Amino acid sequence: MSLEFDFTVKDPEGMHARPASLLVKKAQEYQSEVKLAVADKTADAKRIFGVMGLGVAQGDVVKVTVDGPDEAEAQKGLHEFLEENL
Repeated sequence: MSLEFDFTVKDPEGMHARPASLLVKKAQEYQSEVKLAVADKTADAKRIFGVMGLGVAQGDVVKVTVDGPDEAEAQKGLHEFLEENL
């Protein structure tokens, strides 16, 4: 079973290089698979080129899907990270 949540990006610059790299590092802390989806694009949150390739802008809704052994912990940690950084 996987867990999902939506997050609306508030940062005026969207998901630029710095928060994207911090997000990748945060996602890599967990064993679970972490996917990001924006509109019709999907990326592995543990790969910087995938995350940057999403082109996330302010106001975009990002769907985060977490699937794995520590998914509840990962969902909570990633949600807190996004609230604080984007």
